[in-house]
Amino acid sequence: MPLPIFALAIASFCIGTTEFVIMGLLPEIAADLGVSIPAAGMLVTGYALGVVVGAPVIALATARLPRKSVLVFLASLFVIGNFFCAVAPGYWTLMAARVVTAFGHGAFFGIGSVVAASLVPKNKQARAMSLLFAGLTLANILGVPAGTALGEAFGWRSTFWAVVGLGLISVIAIAWLVPSGVAPVTKDGLAGEVRVLRKGQVWLAMSISALASASLFAVFTYIKPILTDVSGLSVSAVTWVLLLFGAGLTIGNVIGGRLADWKLMPTAIGALVAMVLVHLFFAELASLATAAVVLVFLWGVVAFVIVPPLQMRVVQTARDGPNLAATLNQGAFNVGNAVGAWIGGAAISLGVSYQNLPFVGAALALTALSVAVFSYALDRQAAAASFAAPAE
Repeated sequence: MPLPIFALAIASFCIGTTEFVIMGLLPEIAADLGVSIPAAGMLVTGYALGVVVGAPVIALATARLPRKSVLVFLASLFVIGNFFCAVAPGYWTLMAARVVTAFGHGAFFGIGSVVAASLVPKNKQARAMSLLFAGLTLANILGVPAGTALGEAFGWRSTFWAVVGLGLISVIAIAWLVPSGVAPVTKDGLAGEVRVLRKGQVWLAMSISALASASLFAVFTYIKPILTDVSGLSVSAVTWVLLLFGAGLTIGNVIGGRLADWKLMPTAIGALVAMVLVHLFFAELASLATAAVVLVFLWGVVAFVIVPPLQMRVVQTARDGPNLAATLNQGAFNVGNAVGAWIGGAAISLGVSYQNLPFVGAALALTALSVAVFSYALDRQAAAASFAAPAE
């Protein structure tokens, strides 16, 4: 993989760390700012909303600008946002800083995936995207635990200062290593980017992303009580299980990139089948501690096998103007995060037990599978029509 992709992966690692590390620092932040832990938890929601709103705004506003310049700007915006997080004097200042930081999140991964794909041959494009997302998965294994430990030892602000330092390194790496003129902007600029949104396949791909993410977060949001109350694990053991889940995400990301370069839609469909099965097995075997741990790892693998093919699918179906669509797909993942967590919470409120909650995840994954099969069938139908046309 070319060095510019590694520069993007460094920024991806920083973004992943700052997105997720706050969950481990909620008690410290709440105590320091004089708010309740649920109020501090809204900082997570604020970030997610910032991603959803900021993704299309940034993509549209920068449609005519060189891709390298946009990536440097987005990485710099991330550094500035984290700087204000580190110095925030109060809760609402911190909330505003988190939202500003999140504004560049979706656009960075959307435009970054297009740039990464443009730097390699067609048969390696999904792998290039998976390397970009590897920074995000490694953040769960390395960045979040290290950031949490740093915040607990030296105060939560120290974590954000560390992320600012890493962010500056990523800005320098992108400015130095990413070539100018990479992934030329769409000929028609903004109009061309918007025009591709008329394609049904683009929306089907983004729907699969949202549903797959909802399937994961409908259950994963409540993974701690599942592992403690149903599987009988201790709170300290849950931390190690979550690290194992992060390792599964990283492995799945690599596998997904390689398989998607070979067979894109069959990889996505196969991953969704595996996701349905893992949820079903988890519901049946969650009460067995060893089986639960193994299934959490496998769950992590299949949860990220799907990411590179779905991002590649959006880029391919929107090939005439991929930047906006690829960015919106990142928003779709975050919409799925929020909706999935809400669906899982609603199911629990309606009386669904923690042990049966994976059945809700399985239903959402099955819905995503149905959309994927329908989209693939449309592809095959269009290919058959194209093949038959010259003979008529």
